[in-house]
Amino acid sequence: MKKTTFLIVGRHAVTEALKNPLRKVERVFLTEDSQKKLNKENQSLNLLKDVHVFYKSRKELDNLCGKDEIAHQGFIAEVEQLEELTLKDFVKNNNKKNINFLALEDVTDPRNIGSIIRSATSFNIDGIIVKERSFPFKSKLLYRSASGSTEHMNIFKVSNIKTTLKFLKSCDFWVSAFDASAEKNFTSHKWTGKNILLFGSEGSGLKHKTLESSDFVFKININKKVESLNIANSVSVVCHYIDYYLKNNE
Repeated sequence: MKKTTFLIVGRHAVTEALKNPLRKVERVFLTEDSQKKLNKENQSLNLLKDVHVFYKSRKELDNLCGKDEIAHQGFIAEVEQLEELTLKDFVKNNNKKNINFLALEDVTDPRNIGSIIRSATSFNIDGIIVKERSFPFKSKLLYRSASGSTEHMNIFKVSNIKTTLKFLKSCDFWVSAFDASAEKNFTSHKWTGKNILLFGSEGSGLKHKTLESSDFVFKININKKVESLNIANSVSVVCHYIDYYLKNNE
């Protein structure tokens, strides 16, 4: 049975999808200039060898993007969803001493999610846990914002975040929630072992019951002149620090 396809846009998103042997790319829509750029930057890979390529004007690519005003950069691809590894299988077959997952509760903005995926990939996070019902996996905005990082990140879609956290705690994971009202700054913690980094929605943050089920609650110390950080910025700060911490405490 043929899988459902969807469009992704942007130079990095399309290029990384073409490089990924696990990603089925049905068609690619390029301008002549973007095709030349793609070939020049990937001369030894022959990325377009087994792909149906259609050459379009920038206006035609604008129309393919529909109502979403996205800077496609002359690159659009029609792709299938990646095969998904289950969270249980990943945990069962992973023997790493230090494992760090992000868990996102009710984070729905595709731009923010894309930026989070990009930061998580940059700073060696092992996977991102999202609520399946609210995860916009076909969003062109998400793929554009992630800038190709979706091809390199394990994304685990689950039906219930709280139930998933309970399962992971039974597998020796510690759940660390991030909330602006917390007393302790996250840099005071020893970030070795197996950790879940839990973040809430852009507007209301984490649910009270989710906070109660966490082992730790931390804040990010920021200048008092600023009320809060964007969710994507908060995740980036935390991921960068933990990556640095682990590299210096092996």
